Order: sequence, then structure tokens, then C-alpha cells
Amino acid sequence: MRSSAWSRRAVFMDRDDTLIRDTGYLSDPAAVEPLEGACEAVRRLNEAGIPVIVVTNQSGVARGFFDEERLQEIHSRLVEVFADMGARIDAVYSCPHHPEGVVERYRLACRCRKPEPGMLIDAARDFGLDLGSCFLVGDKPHDIEAIHRVGGRGVLVGDPVGVDAPNPASMPDFVARDIRQAVEWILGKIMAEGGEGGGG
Repeated sequence: MRSSAWSRRAVFMDRDDTLIRDTGYLSDPAAVEPLEGACEAVRRLNEAGIPVIVVTNQSGVARGFFDEERLQEIHSRLVEVFADMGARIDAVYSCPHHPEGVVERYRLACRCRKPEPGMLIDAARDFGLDLGSCFLVGDKPHDIEAIHRVGGRGVLVGDPVGVDAPNPASMPDFVARDIRQAVEWILGKIMAEGGEGGGG
């Protein structure tokens, strides 16, 4: 049986260019395309009993490219596509805001747009998580900064070019060549810690 500390962990995942191919303001649910190894990586976390929670900035809503209903359809399709491959995504949190948006109700500097940690805080409340024991996998410095702001650890996938060296909050705890290596590193850390809490 998992310890209480183990059960309070989760792995957060960015969406575009982490789990699925980034087509630029994806607006068609039929265009959801998992990256190579993404379903396998999510299955590995499922098998370990660790929730997988997607956290994604989606300023296309604020920019007027699509509405929140269409965004929900895209995320329903995302969950479905992964489920068809035997991989469970436990929840999807998205931020529709942007301070320069053209849709007035979404034109604001919010608490949820990464690197702000609002989506992580909401997920922690909903799932009873200890954010200091959680990880986030993403392809941008703002992904890493978001998890560091709440005491967790961040894994950057892909090319580390673009990480802001003068900003320690955006420096990843590990750079992985792909999502599979990212998940193996995370599982190795969790096993080494015996499921106990504590960020680094």
C-alpha cells in the first residue's frame, strides 16, 4: 500500500510539445496527436499510482481564436486519445487568459497563467496534493518556474536553449531528451525517496 506522502504526489504535464504536437493555437479536436512515447510515459505513471495532471496556457481563447467550449472539446479528445492507448490523464487545467487578449473577459493578468502557479494550487486543492512533493514536465522555462514557485521540481524536455540562466527559478532540476526519460527520472527520484515528501 502506498504511504500517505506517496499518495499526495502528482506529476503535472504541459500540453503542447510535451504530450501532443504543437500545431499553433490548436482549435480542432481531430488534430490532437500524441508525441512519440507520450502515452507510454503516462502509462508508467499510471502503473506507479501517480496522478497525471495536465496544466496548459491557452491564450487562444483570449485572442479570439476559439472559445472555452471548443477548448473543452479538445481536452476531452486529448483524454480520449490517451485512454485509447491505455494511458489515463486524471485531469486537465487550462488558463484562457492573456493580458493582451482581444476578448475583454479574458484580457487580464491572472493567477493561473504559467509561470503563475494558480493551476497547480487549484489541482492541489482538488486532489489533496503536497506540491513540494510534485513534479512538472514541460518544454518552456515558464513551466519550470511555475512548479518551483510552489516548491516542487521541474523537468525540461527537449532543447534547454531558452532557459533564462539569470533566473534561478526557471532552471530545471533535470533536462530530459524526451518525455520517457523525464518520467523515468521522476520515478527514480520517488523510489529513492521511498515515497516520502519533500521538494528539491
